[in-house]
Amino acid sequence: MPLKQILSMRLGVFDKREIKDLQNCLRQLLLSTKRYRKWREINGGDQTNKTMKTYHKLIFGDVENMKELEDKSIHLVVTSPPYFNAPFDYPDLFESYDKYLDKMRKIAKELRRVVAEGRIICIVCDDTLINGRKYPVVADLTKIYVEEGFIYRDKIVWIKPEGYIRISRRSGVILQHPYPMYFYPDNVQETILIFQNGKFDYKRVPKEIKEKSKIDVKEYQQNKWYLTTWNITNVLPLKNRIEEGIAAFPDEIPYRLIKLFSYVGETVLDPFMGSGTTNKVAAILGRNSVGYEIDLELCEVVKEKMGLKQSLLFEKNYKVEIIIREDAKHLRTYLQEKVKKQKSVVKNAKRKTTELI
Repeated sequence: MPLKQILSMRLGVFDKREIKDLQNCLRQLLLSTKRYRKWREINGGDQTNKTMKTYHKLIFGDVENMKELEDKSIHLVVTSPPYFNAPFDYPDLFESYDKYLDKMRKIAKELRRVVAEGRIICIVCDDTLINGRKYPVVADLTKIYVEEGFIYRDKIVWIKPEGYIRISRRSGVILQHPYPMYFYPDNVQETILIFQNGKFDYKRVPKEIKEKSKIDVKEYQQNKWYLTTWNITNVLPLKNRIEEGIAAFPDEIPYRLIKLFSYVGETVLDPFMGSGTTNKVAAILGRNSVGYEIDLELCEVVKEKMGLKQSLLFEKNYKVEIIIREDAKHLRTYLQEKVKKQKSVVKNAKRKTTELI
């Protein structure tokens, strides 16, 4: 059934915002399907597909200890750590900001051990606003990784559509008080920090692997990957979506980073796996992956995203191993209850914002 016909069915039961969200979701699904077919075509169709089986080790436990990984065994890291105690994602998860930074430093030390020489670490992050105070997460993570020996290679700003602001519209304060010192901008961006673990030896990559991993220059130019700003729609806050209650980033982010910084057959790590987006995209792109996640309650979500709970549209050409360690925790239910309380506060956003200033 054509997309236009699908979108015209029973749309009267939705409001305009829900219709727009549905249209975006369908477009993203179609884009993912086209990319999978294109990847199969580039890699020789079914014949090559059968010989390029990938492996994905998903570990539920504390990422401070990556005992399952050998030294220098990871070729790319794509991840998004908790944004401290962000009120709509991780309320009161950490005892203090200092404790949060201590945790991030311990993980940076482990990444220094497991990431191969010259390879890349990509961290999607953002400064966090809590009770009127802004925490400089981006600057502090940059400082930590540089101090731990990584090279600060680059920074990309991920820009979201203006209509999808999750936090209260802070800029509205100036409408109530149109005077100097009342300005607070709405946030529609996040940062992708890019670090490198030493110098990369380009000559060590076999020519055959280079060709199989070749970047589509047309896609690169049309979607403006070459800029330090990427305009990408975030995961939409729809009810009953697989990532409901999870701070997931869209497939497009790991898709670009994996294509730009890894070769076919290499291993991608996400030390804050969440719902498994990075691992899913790695499988589609012919890379192996490892994921760490502290919250055992996300296990079923990860299984669903990796295609372990249903029949797939295409044959599954990868193997998934799930390891549950004793240090895994149950966090999702607790966090969702905290988030509900935070959302009730947002209903009185104008009054609260006025009190904060």
